[in-house]
Amino acid sequence: MKLVLRTLVFLSLLAALSIGLFYTWFTRPLQLPTATVEFRVPQGTGLRGVLRILSQSGVDVHPDLLVLATRILGREGKIHAGTYGIEQGITPQQLLEALAQGKVLQVEVRLIEGWTYRQWRQQMGQNPGLEHELDQLPETAVMTRLGYAGLAAEGMFFPDTYRVDKYSSDLELLKRAAKAMQQHLDREWAGRSAGLPYRNAYEALIMASIVEKETGIDTDRPMVAGVFVNRLRIGMRLQTDPTVIYGLGERFDGNLRKVDLQTDTPYNTYTRAGLPPTPIAMPSLASLQAALHPAQTNALYFVARGDGSSHFSPTLDEHNQAVNRYQRRGR
Repeated sequence: MKLVLRTLVFLSLLAALSIGLFYTWFTRPLQLPTATVEFRVPQGTGLRGVLRILSQSGVDVHPDLLVLATRILGREGKIHAGTYGIEQGITPQQLLEALAQGKVLQVEVRLIEGWTYRQWRQQMGQNPGLEHELDQLPETAVMTRLGYAGLAAEGMFFPDTYRVDKYSSDLELLKRAAKAMQQHLDREWAGRSAGLPYRNAYEALIMASIVEKETGIDTDRPMVAGVFVNRLRIGMRLQTDPTVIYGLGERFDGNLRKVDLQTDTPYNTYTRAGLPPTPIAMPSLASLQAALHPAQTNALYFVARGDGSSHFSPTLDEHNQAVNRYQRRGR
């Protein structure tokens, strides 16, 4: 009987010692090869796969003990994919929490309103925190991959500041931006003003892109949209320089000449009636709202005042006077 009792006491002490040693290991900082270590966990990777990745990164972690810890804590199968960053001082406990909670590294990407698809691609291509799939894909392939086969990329992505997992795909970022634009466009189209001269939401998107390029003043956006809507209603050409510039593409050197206004392209709204075939930039929400809720105005013309705002006129005579006042003074 005494032997059984002694055995039980010994086993209890051994269990307590094991638990103590395990707890000490679990809460003691891991040995890292450098001050910080980044490692990427692909989608579908299990704990053993993560342990291999950590080992390849030079992180000294006991694999069997970490597997045991996940079972004790019920964290098996709860590993989020992504890129992680760990620093000196991190413990196995904190590492498991980070993996289970998906505390991945993120980068901030600002996609600017009024920029073109080409400009966005260049910006994303220079971001070291993204995986660059777009470099290998023509525009048609990008739109097909995103579910918009046959549509141009221009105007289809919502400008915003996005936080994405570090080293995630620029194509995935565009997918988020496309979904956001579609949601905004659908909502604004559903609540649009009555009697607008657009055949569909896409034409409203084209108009929004023109408004975006014509003014950066929020209070002027509905008036600019009102002018162009009035012109569409009476069959008057839009005659807007930003569409001409877009049609010139990389040939535009910053100086819009008279010959450019007279040279026909699908985007020259001086030579062609109606809207251009596609948007000419990525419009902001404010421009979408202006295009679908234009100001009720009799204005058919506007000219920049030189301070960012515009002067709106209902007649050509008044417009010419405004041009003389704001554009030709001092010449």
